[in-house]
Amino acid sequence: MYFYRDYFSAGSYQPTIRTRDIDFLVPLPIQSKSRVDLCELLKNDGFIVTFNHSGYMRLEHPEIIIEFLVPEKGRGTDKPYPLPHLGVNAQALRFLDFLVRNSIVMESGGFPVRVPHPAAFGLHKLIISKRRKTEEKSLKERREAVNVLHTLVDTGGSREIQRIFDDMPVTWKKKIREVLEESDEKSLLGVLS
Repeated sequence: MYFYRDYFSAGSYQPTIRTRDIDFLVPLPIQSKSRVDLCELLKNDGFIVTFNHSGYMRLEHPEIIIEFLVPEKGRGTDKPYPLPHLGVNAQALRFLDFLVRNSIVMESGGFPVRVPHPAAFGLHKLIISKRRKTEEKSLKERREAVNVLHTLVDTGGSREIQRIFDDMPVTWKKKIREVLEESDEKSLLGVLS
């Protein structure tokens, strides 16, 4: 969400959620043969390694928290996914292949950054909002999804939303429509028609 401020024209997008978390999505399989120990590399910058109750690794700093994600394959698991090339482990989550397939490279602060296309990000957030265990988290996901999608429509990106939506499986499309209907988002439903 932070990087979308650079994607959209100045001032047209402001994230609705404030967070210190940065999630790094690692596409599988890893193409690189070289190894990097991220924990060791970031230790001198004040990052410490912590683990949540399920054993997923986090790199914590007073200003940011870095977590690693990988696309979940097959039946899935609750166990951390080892990433020995990076010296960390990751959490495997559903629907992340979709974000990998629909990513863009943009510049932020003079560096190239690969992020999900805003349309893919918004549509993904709508899907996962249905899977959240608490109503509060579900509403946060929906609010951010709608915010990004409306900003995209306002800046001329309706065709991109439609293109990405059209490439989704039928079951995902159904979930997205249900969420938009529940949220009374008629204008966004119109974009998907």
